[in-house]
Amino acid sequence: MSSLFEKVRIGNIDLKNRIGMAPMTRSRALPDGTPSDLVAEYYGQRASVGLIISEGTQPSDDGQGYTKTPGIYTENHIKGWKKVTSKVHSEGGHIFVQLMHVGRVSHPDNTPHHRQAVAPSAIAPGVEIFTAEGIKEIPTPRELSELEIKDVIHEFRLAARSAIEAGADGVEIHGANGYLIQQFLSENSNHRQDAYGGTIEGRSRFAIEVAKAVVDEIGAERTGIRFSPQGTLQGIDEGENSLEM
Repeated sequence: MSSLFEKVRIGNIDLKNRIGMAPMTRSRALPDGTPSDLVAEYYGQRASVGLIISEGTQPSDDGQGYTKTPGIYTENHIKGWKKVTSKVHSEGGHIFVQLMHVGRVSHPDNTPHHRQAVAPSAIAPGVEIFTAEGIKEIPTPRELSELEIKDVIHEFRLAARSAIEAGADGVEIHGANGYLIQQFLSENSNHRQDAYGGTIEGRSRFAIEVAKAVVDEIGAERTGIRFSPQGTLQGIDEGENSLEM
């Protein structure tokens, strides 16, 4: 504990202390996913920590799972996040934007396009989700094609670029808590038999390619990734073989 308030260097930034703020969904974005002025105020109030990891931020319409979560894929989103990062920096803090594609953990009522959610395989998580009309069962998602998977990887790349353009110090790729990346990693949510499924290597491919794309775009020093090994949120079961990863 004696070093908690000492400076530390992570990547290419110097943090004023070793305290980090974990990402927490706030649902305070505008209907189009633009962070509101309240979001800037909220993070500015917490900029005394060394590093803030923002709430999960979707890289596309398909990536949204919950109501009023922020996006980072339009010009309005970038303008909204600029207010957030400017406020945090003015208070002496640093902030990474967490890039979160929820995959199957969504409901058409919660997305801008009201379409069926996408996932590695057409397998429902067997859990409920909150919508503007109350709690509803999450419907079965649509399986992504290999070509669509490449498109999603590109969405992560563009979202990372947009986050840096908006003034973020870096990004954290959300590979945990039962969302899209962990859905690819897990045996019970990924029944694919192509390059993105089957073996441990195949199920890991999506996470690796997302990370490579983001690093290629903004640099390894500004890229983090979060995992939750053997986590069971959102109906996930990685399987015993995942322990060998």
